[in-house]
Amino acid sequence: MSRIALVDDDRNILTSVSMTLEAEGFEVDTYNDGQSALDAFNRRLPDMAVLDIKMPRMDGMDLLQRLRQKTSMPVIFLTSKDDEIDEVLGLRMGADDYVKKPFSQRLLVERIRALLRRQEAMVSGETAVTEETKIMERGHLRMDPLRHAVAWKGADVSLTVTEFLLLQALAQRPGIVKSRDQLMDVAYDDQVYVDDRTIDSHIKRLRKKMRTADPDFSAIETLYGIGYRYNEE
Repeated sequence: MSRIALVDDDRNILTSVSMTLEAEGFEVDTYNDGQSALDAFNRRLPDMAVLDIKMPRMDGMDLLQRLRQKTSMPVIFLTSKDDEIDEVLGLRMGADDYVKKPFSQRLLVERIRALLRRQEAMVSGETAVTEETKIMERGHLRMDPLRHAVAWKGADVSLTVTEFLLLQALAQRPGIVKSRDQLMDVAYDDQVYVDDRTIDSHIKRLRKKMRTADPDFSAIETLYGIGYRYNEE
């Protein structure tokens, strides 16, 4: 049973969403501010966190920043309809996805399940060895999907589930252009809609992380109006 942390200062959302998730078979912990959630996470991390952005004591952005210092567990943001800037910033900071308020609880459940499936496939030692799960080496890049491990020039790089999947999709076929639609299919289930800006934000975050290992990292090329490609170095 996966444990979901739901963090929001709206008690109606905490009550209704937690009831829905529990009915779907999840174990749910609820918190009404970021600091309370962080205190609990320091004792035990959940399998996934669903965070509101605007909260008292510690907002969702600050909480995400603290989390990314020690874990790559999946994180989904809950955002208001006027929070477009916050959405992009949250994705660049390392959130895997966002859902706009007011939202369909069924949509939220589907996005949670999609991310957990990908996370479980990466860390499960029982996953069959396929092109998607075997260790891949491309120049300075080494990816081990079964251990969710990435290294560039021997230096470990911590990626979220979505970032890992996007890098893997690009690096599997160096020199081949992947459109944003193709990358969306890699990172999300067919029934989950995301826009181009979401993919762009994940790629920017991915590049930033790779440049922590190598400031000269330039293997991911943008082809404006077309998509992205991985150039083996």
